[in-house]
Amino acid sequence: MQPGADKIADVPARPAPFLPSNPQNPPPFTSSGPVVGVGSSRPTSPFISSRPIAGSVPSIAPGASMPNFPRAMAASDSSWIPPPVRFNGPANVPPSAYSKQDTSVYQPTQAPRFTPPAQPVPPFGITPQAGPPVIPPSGSLPSSQISPVPISIPSVASNQMTPSANFPLPPFQPSLSAPRPPGPPPQPPLQAEYNAPPRGSVPQSPVNMRFSAPGSISQPPLQTFPATRLPHHPPQGGFAAPPPPPIGAPIGFASREQMQYASAAPPLGGSVQGLIEDFQSITLGSAPGSVDPGLDFRSLPRPFDNNEETISVLEKYPFNCHPRFLRLTTHALPSSQSLLARWHLPLGIVLHPLAEVPDGDEVPIVNFGLVGIVRCRRCRTYINAYVTFTDAGRKWRCNICSLMNDVPGEYFCALDANGRRCDLEQRPELSKGSVEFVAPTEYMVRPPMPPLYFFVIDVSVSAVRSGLLEVVARTIKSCLDDLPGFPRTQIGFLTFDSTLHFYSLKSSLSQPQMMVVADLDDIFLPLPDDLLVNLSDSRNVVDAFLDSLPTMFQDNANMESAFGPALKASYMVMSQLGGKLLVFQSTLPSLGVGRLRLRGDDLRVYGTDKEHNLRIAEDSFYKQMAADFTKNQIAVDIYAFSEKYSDIASLGTLAKYTGGQVYHYPSFKAVPHQEKLKHELTRDLTRETAWEAVMRIRCTKGVRFTTYHGHFMLRSVDLLALPAVDSDKAFAMQLALEETLLTTQVVFFQVALLYTSSSGERRIRVHTAAVPVVPDLAEMYRQADTGAIISLLSRLAIENSLSNKLDDARQLIQLKIVKCLKEYRNLYAVQHRLSGRMIYPESLKLLPLYALCLCKSAALRGGFADASLDERCAAGYSMMILPIRRLLKLLYPSLIRIDEIIIKAADSEDSLKQLPLSVGSLDSRGLYICDDGFNFVFWLGQMLLADIVNKILGVDSSMFPDLSKVQFCEQDNDVTRKIKMILRQLRNSDPSYYQLLHVVRQGEQPREGILFISKLVEDQFAGGSNYSDWILQIHRQSLSP
Repeated sequence: MQPGADKIADVPARPAPFLPSNPQNPPPFTSSGPVVGVGSSRPTSPFISSRPIAGSVPSIAPGASMPNFPRAMAASDSSWIPPPVRFNGPANVPPSAYSKQDTSVYQPTQAPRFTPPAQPVPPFGITPQAGPPVIPPSGSLPSSQISPVPISIPSVASNQMTPSANFPLPPFQPSLSAPRPPGPPPQPPLQAEYNAPPRGSVPQSPVNMRFSAPGSISQPPLQTFPATRLPHHPPQGGFAAPPPPPIGAPIGFASREQMQYASAAPPLGGSVQGLIEDFQSITLGSAPGSVDPGLDFRSLPRPFDNNEETISVLEKYPFNCHPRFLRLTTHALPSSQSLLARWHLPLGIVLHPLAEVPDGDEVPIVNFGLVGIVRCRRCRTYINAYVTFTDAGRKWRCNICSLMNDVPGEYFCALDANGRRCDLEQRPELSKGSVEFVAPTEYMVRPPMPPLYFFVIDVSVSAVRSGLLEVVARTIKSCLDDLPGFPRTQIGFLTFDSTLHFYSLKSSLSQPQMMVVADLDDIFLPLPDDLLVNLSDSRNVVDAFLDSLPTMFQDNANMESAFGPALKASYMVMSQLGGKLLVFQSTLPSLGVGRLRLRGDDLRVYGTDKEHNLRIAEDSFYKQMAADFTKNQIAVDIYAFSEKYSDIASLGTLAKYTGGQVYHYPSFKAVPHQEKLKHELTRDLTRETAWEAVMRIRCTKGVRFTTYHGHFMLRSVDLLALPAVDSDKAFAMQLALEETLLTTQVVFFQVALLYTSSSGERRIRVHTAAVPVVPDLAEMYRQADTGAIISLLSRLAIENSLSNKLDDARQLIQLKIVKCLKEYRNLYAVQHRLSGRMIYPESLKLLPLYALCLCKSAALRGGFADASLDERCAAGYSMMILPIRRLLKLLYPSLIRIDEIIIKAADSEDSLKQLPLSVGSLDSRGLYICDDGFNFVFWLGQMLLADIVNKILGVDSSMFPDLSKVQFCEQDNDVTRKIKMILRQLRNSDPSYYQLLHVVRQGEQPREGILFISKLVEDQFAGGSNYSDWILQIHRQSLSP
């Protein structure tokens, strides 16, 4: 055995323990040489202290030299605590990553040295530049390169997985982070691996603790070493693996009590991660007496690299469903109620059960046949990749409730030497996080329904004059061949003005037969058996009806709308089968039940306690009808086209409680709007739809769902009724802890959606995910998901606006952001000098910006004059169902300058550079496009080349044409062809909506302010702050006691 092999070696970035040593003067603890990946061969600096430790030695000015304290002093004077050293190099790097080094580097334990007099100390808060992260190869370290340190096998907790598990539960590492900006990578903290018992238990052995290297990298599983003293071998070609730290409190598990006293240094063996800046910051300091806050507007975080903040959890839990289906607001659940109280942000999940998947990544379909679907007999959890098999494969343990279940004989398979089923790779339900089961007959209360589409069309004078009838009829006819469910598809039509018009489409007829019902108080169905027909049998009659519909009412001068009676008649027609009801409404309901009145024009209501009444249904008839529709599996989609007020708040209630959707086309005209209506109606009719569905979410004991947000009807405490659901709808749920302290290390979630496919097959789509439980608030922030937080927060704010003032909803958003950043600041207030800086975790760098955008969104901004009541309500209904990526695009649109692409003939794919949403990004000589996913707004600068304007508009711009009536890019020339290519590229990125195109000229009021300036969310608008003032305001409030 080599000398000193039985002593504890120095560990990078940890305080040295108080151990006696031989009096000697070893060399300083220095790095091995050039860092791998650094191009220049500059010498590396020794490990230095970033700042003096409070309570240890007198303060030394930056750049001054510090004396070297002998080891005898550290051993004799117990009151002196050696300062921790800064860790500059990657931790836990394999030996092959570094050049060969003499083994004399590792000396017996010594007090870390300070910087020699010749080397200045870096300024406070500045991290020395380190090389790029070194990604270690997969596999474990060779035994010949293990540091000669006696290591013992840690004890296994009673609640850990047994060796016979179907999968190796991967250890959780808190090293995930959002993409870092270009430049020198910041140094992460020394973090312990969260596979330890909750606070209060005996800490796990340091053998299972691992330090993360700089950057967001994945590390291989740690090798388990035998509990024997290992002989020392010289390192082969680089560093030997660093020895584990001394046994102490797990790194990062420091309590708040240890951070409350600035005069005390961090306890030995406790938390040292605060000594290295594990956060991002914005400098807000200014010169004395200066009005300028000292905030660099260009350095503020913006979502230019990626609009979607994702957390790569699949590397830690490879059996989780993909994040496109399920995302948590933080992928680290709190272990206690007290920790949850300090989180301050919404805790929950955002669910997108039918999200579209790329080709080759489809959800596998599993048919158990006569065996039946294997489920837990107590909690009814579906078998999944996280269950464990025991008793030679004859029993399996539920991962949700831990009940031991018998394996059906037909499903039995022997286990291999590792305790895993031998047919694991042939069983998608045991190796995938998402799967679809074919449901047997016991999952049906009636035969599977056919896809059914019933159209209710307003034919009053406003619908005729706007060209609505012609566009709707032509679009429906073009979609008939692509309707899902052929040849089982059912179809029917009803039109209305002051009366109801039914149509018999029986296959034996050569022309459709219209029947008029004028009694709105006593509605009946003439020829009830012929109002819904099979599309394949009556195709000729349906085509004849759609061809004649525009001309049938071309001379109609009726201005009334019997919308309520039309709804009741539709319910009578569809109640036996269910299906999708598509309503095309262009006039405020004025006759019969459900008639509405004009409201929202009283300025005195805004800002009072009665303001929220304008944003909810005026008549309870609509909510009652929605309940009846849901009970009979009828989903309602609303298409609203009114030029004036049409009470979207009331009409949208039908879509909200039936799983439907609201499409709003204010001041509809056939020429500019027909492409948008055609695209969105076609997608509504032809996308794959899940019919007569119900959804339930199960989770581990100790966690429960408290609220649900989206478009559905809550049938029971945890069962969501969805008459129809598709790939364009997402849902959000809030979580709460049932127990004061969680005793489990991992919480499991399982989403089950039972539905009927368009082909008539009953299926169950199941998504399963595992989430670690942590006792550290800083880890919750590190694993936070900004997109999920904003998605859930937006739903909470919109629902809050239905019972409170708009200002109260905006204040709720700001308060949560302030409390969050204030709590996060308290985590580092003792270890760091934070004056003049606003700090935030890397994962939440965009949270303040998106919160500002949410407050300025059409659903929540300003007051009466900032958005029409219908526009505000329609935006709220849309945001309640948007998936995360589309919501973030709506909140922070893309602003792109395209005149340079046109002039320089550059490649549009490489030149679509996104700009900050501020007037400062605009040039009066440029042409810009703003894309929020719903609309394109072209902004023409006053000094834009006249030749480009003429080619785009086809008219002379010097004549000041009305751009609202000018056809954009109708001419065929080189300029319009390039612009059309750019538009096609942007639209293809998300086919769920079609961006309507608007053109505005610089200085054209009020169109410029309404269509374009309102989207520049970083500027002051609608009574809201600009981005810089917003950051300063949040920072000041986070500093307040």
